[in-house]
Amino acid sequence: MAVAIAVTRERRDGETRCAITPETVKKFVAMGATVKVEAGTGAGSSIPDADYTAAGATVAKDTKAVLSGADIVLKVRGPTAQETSALKRGAVVVAMLDAWREKETVQALAGAGATAFAMEFVPRISRAQVMDALSSQANLAGYRAVIEAAYAYGKGFPMMMTAAGTVAPAKVFIMGVGVAGLQAIATARRLGAVVTATDVRPATKEQVESLGAKFLAVEDEEFKNAQTAGGYAKPMSAEYQAKQAALTGEHIKKQDIVITTALIPGRAAPVLVSAAQVATMKPGSVLIDLAVEAGGNVEGARAGEVVTTANGVQIVGHTNLPGRIAADASSLYAKNLVAFVGLMIKDGALALDLEDEILKAAVVTHGGAVVHEGVRG
Repeated sequence: MAVAIAVTRERRDGETRCAITPETVKKFVAMGATVKVEAGTGAGSSIPDADYTAAGATVAKDTKAVLSGADIVLKVRGPTAQETSALKRGAVVVAMLDAWREKETVQALAGAGATAFAMEFVPRISRAQVMDALSSQANLAGYRAVIEAAYAYGKGFPMMMTAAGTVAPAKVFIMGVGVAGLQAIATARRLGAVVTATDVRPATKEQVESLGAKFLAVEDEEFKNAQTAGGYAKPMSAEYQAKQAALTGEHIKKQDIVITTALIPGRAAPVLVSAAQVATMKPGSVLIDLAVEAGGNVEGARAGEVVTTANGVQIVGHTNLPGRIAADASSLYAKNLVAFVGLMIKDGALALDLEDEILKAAVVTHGGAVVHEGVRG
């Protein structure tokens, strides 16, 4: 019997992305699967229901009808309680579960007997690059952060020579040079800004400079050993943080735009910009905090709000920046899911191999229990 794949529309506030596109419907059908999609699933990404039907999916208006009998359920965010209760026992759920913070969702999935996979836990190995949803979405978040900054900033980005005088280029400082930070650098440079960037990982210096930006960091011994084997930043000592804060604090005073992107898996986002530093910035300056949903890198940032400080600085706390470029974000995420789900379909049948290093790293619940050590603890 063919594997039954189901996709429901996203119900989390502000989520415009979707987990499937007509292109990926065709790929699942080619694997021997059947696909059911809830009506309205692609609305936020400008995908009409008719396009899903034309690609080979069945479109239904009733959520329970979509989930009924589904072997695999695909989501962007974790399922709601209503969706979880409609799952058949043993169903596979694949989503960006935000498993460290969404404890209730994880427990509900375990209680429902679902085998749930968190796309944020896909390991960063060569074989899994095409499944790396964190990177695909962070890349778009970095791009969109610069667009949001340009919108909020009351001046132009590039230097412009006019008969009436010269417009100076914007000074943009990127704090945190992961996937989002690198794309932010590249986008700000393309718009003509003078860009500097900082990160505690030494390997990023060359990447920053290759994009035409200037690197800023306290380059001591601790800095040279500040990266994990998985490519993430290690928590830094209080002494290093103080030295780095002094260096960046002086730099921030001179910047027009600061974009912060620093996240440490499983931890609250580190505060990179204090309220005192924000107070030194010029009126009209803009801060974009990409880590606002994890507590924020900027003191005073509020999730979902734009805060204007007493000295006229805007702290932009937009959540879900990839959702502000939903069509592309959905397209990339859906392709991540095709590659990931391809690991569990063999000869048109569901074949879960939880010893596969990718599936093993990403599984959160199985057999009625929370099995991921980092989440369970």
